[in-house]
Order: sequence, then structure tokens, then C-alpha cells
Amino acid sequence: MAESQDIEKGSSGSLFQPFIRKDERQRNSGYNGSLFMVLVSTFVAVMGSFEFGSSIGYSSPTQQAIMEELGMSSQQFSVFGSILTIGAMVGSISCGRAADLLGRKGTMKMSSIISIAGWLIIYLSLGPLALDFGRFLTGYGIGVNSYVVPVYIAEITPTNLRGALLIVHQVAIASGLLVAYTVGAFVSWRTVALTGMIPCAVMILGLYFIPESPRWLAMVGCQDDFIAQLHKLRGDSADVSREAAEIQDSLVTLQSLPKATVLDLFRKRNLHLLVIGVGLMVFQQFSGYNGVVYYANQIFTSAGVPPNVGSILYACLQIIVLSLGAVIIDRVGRRPLLMISASGMLLGSLLTGASFYFKEHQLASDWGPMFTIIGIMIYMGSYCLGLGGIPWIVMSEPGNIGQLGWYLGCFLHFQLSHELDLIRFCAAAIVFIFKLVPETKGRTLEEIQAYLCCSIQ
Repeated sequence: MAESQDIEKGSSGSLFQPFIRKDERQRNSGYNGSLFMVLVSTFVAVMGSFEFGSSIGYSSPTQQAIMEELGMSSQQFSVFGSILTIGAMVGSISCGRAADLLGRKGTMKMSSIISIAGWLIIYLSLGPLALDFGRFLTGYGIGVNSYVVPVYIAEITPTNLRGALLIVHQVAIASGLLVAYTVGAFVSWRTVALTGMIPCAVMILGLYFIPESPRWLAMVGCQDDFIAQLHKLRGDSADVSREAAEIQDSLVTLQSLPKATVLDLFRKRNLHLLVIGVGLMVFQQFSGYNGVVYYANQIFTSAGVPPNVGSILYACLQIIVLSLGAVIIDRVGRRPLLMISASGMLLGSLLTGASFYFKEHQLASDWGPMFTIIGIMIYMGSYCLGLGGIPWIVMSEPGNIGQLGWYLGCFLHFQLSHELDLIRFCAAAIVFIFKLVPETKGRTLEEIQAYLCCSIQ
């Protein structure tokens, strides 16, 4: 564990203030020569995130073609769109146990195989029942990936890059969306289903070449493999003794604690941490992002905007903004980006609402489509800058609410995937972030865990 004299922090000593260890720059600089393996491992892992984006973006460009070919009603297609969320909820419940038993790599491989099976069933579907079953399986796969991908990245990444590389998870989701929208504009819905299998195949192949999470190996007692995989990530000549000791110490601390139950989440000592992690997930989903993604074409069409143009434009914007976030998050911090994100989403919701108000009352009809495009762009860009990715970062940093809290957060992420009153919830998110969400920039996973364990005693 880091000793107090090794730490520089704000005068308050609060987790709301980032701190930097005096030896942090020196320790991380030793990893530069081996950063290639960290980047390759991250690339392979975020193929699961790319699959996430492909799955949630599939329904929008293919809706009309599927309904016409299979004779589905709007209500039947709504079930098809929503059943992805049900599958993801089931996946998010079972993913933690699988990740502990099979390892991070084994769990990612399992989710890829299940997703491939789902896409094949969709491709071969002759009716709504098979289509829905395939959609459920792809949903299960992304539910598992929503847990294991960020956790794996957090566990293999040096502290000074953790925020940036975890944002890549969200960049990959946006990239999957863009590919689904773009390919769906030019090819049949069955062909789009085949393209959904590509990231799964890349992940399965790549998993044979990347290391397992050292933290998981230490947790299951594989001491020799633990050190070997840590060297593989940090470099053969790197001194990993301090990092290895911190991981071991944190695991000893966790093992000394009584086994957590669901009721433990709601005990007084854990309530604040539970509120932070789950609260961020609730606000992320109540922001209405999934409603915009699933029915993007319908939203743009109803506003008089060419649907394919609008969808592709905002998918491109997401990638640009997320890439910007990856560059600045470990400099600016989590809380400022969350505040900017919630404020921008509030503005975007107001502009989008104004566009439909103008259309309904036949006021400034020439401005309606422009307000829709600008509002959606601001809304989606703001979401990607903060609320889209940072809650996953906070949840993947140990000590916030523990593994059970993560399951609950992932479950709520998919359970609350319906659009509500965006303006009120964006405003509430601003207050919530300002009052309750801590800053974790510059802290190792073990230091976050140690600090929070001390703060609740």
C-alpha cells in the first residue's frame, strides 16, 4: 500500500480532489517500452464493445426491410428492438460469476461465441420468433461484455492511462454504431447480421495472443502466472514488485472482509458508495440515449431530416467526441467532464424539444430540421463526453460498491433503457454529480479501494 508520505493531494484530503504520487511519473515511465501489449490487449477487448454498438445500432437501419420481408407489425418489431435489452439484463446478472470462474479472457470468449450464434440465427430467420431469439442471444453477449471488457482494461492498464483506455470502450461502441448505420444503408438486413459476427471473430482470435488479467490470476492463486503476465504487460525488464505487492495487499484486504450479500449493499457504511455507482448508471439510462439510438431513423424522419444522413452524422460525431474525451480525461478529471456532459445534454434536449414544438404548431417550419440536427448533435456529443463512458470507469475502479454493486449497476443500465423526461433528468444529473460523485483521477485501483475502505469505517 502507498504510504501517506508518498502522496500529494489537496488540502482537504478528499476523494473529490485528485492526487498524484510523487513516484507515479517515474513508475509509469518504466512501462513505455511495453505499452504495445497493453494497447493490443485493449484493442482485442474492445471488439466486445464494437459488438455492443453493432447490436444496438442494428435495428434502426434495418427496420423497414425486416418488417416488409417477414411481414412484421410495428408492435412486433418493437418487441424485437426491446428484447436485446432483456438479453443484456440476463447477461449482466450472470457475467460476474463467469468472469471469476472462467477468467476475463474466458468470459470474453464465451460472450463472443454466444453473440455469433445470435447473429447466425438472425441471418437465417424466417419469422419473428427466431428473429427475437437471435436478438436475445446478442443481447446476452453485450450484457456480459458490458462488465468484463471495462474490468479487464482497468486491471491491465497503468494508472496514468486507465481513464483514456477505458474511454476507448465507448469509442468502440460508437464505431460499431457507425458501421451498423453505414452498412445498413447499402446492404440487406441479413448481410448486416453477418457483419455483426466480424468483431466477435476478431476477439476470439485475438484472445489467444493477449495476457490474462494479472489481478484475476492473483485472485485465483496462480502466483507464477500472475508475475509472468504482469511482466508481459509492463515489459520483461520492468520492476513490477511494487505493483504486484499492491495487488496482493488489496486482495488480502478483500479476502479478510466477510462475504458480501445483497443486503450488505444497503448497509449504512456502503450506502454512499452504492448511490454513487448505481446513481450514475441510472442517470446514464434516464438520459434517453438508447431511445435515440434504437429509433434514430424514425426521429429524424418525423422531423423532416433524411434518416440515413442524420444517423451517420451523429455516429461520426460520437467517435470524434469520445476520442477527444480519451485524450483529456486523465488531465481534466472525471467530475468536470460529467458536469459538462449533463449540462450539454440538457441544452440538446431543449433544442430538440423546441424543433418538434415548432413543427407541431407550424412555427418557423424552416428552422425545425436544423434545430433537430443541432439538438441531437449537442445531446449525443455531450453524452459521449461524459455520461456515456465515465460511469463505466467509476464502476470498474474497485472499492466504489464492490462486485455486487457492479452487477446491480449493469442490471439497471439495461433495465432503465427507456426514454423518460430528458430535461428533468439531465438537470437532476448535474446536481447529483456535483454533490456526490468523487474524483478518481491519478489513483491506482488499490489506492481507491484502500481510501474508500478507510472512509466508511
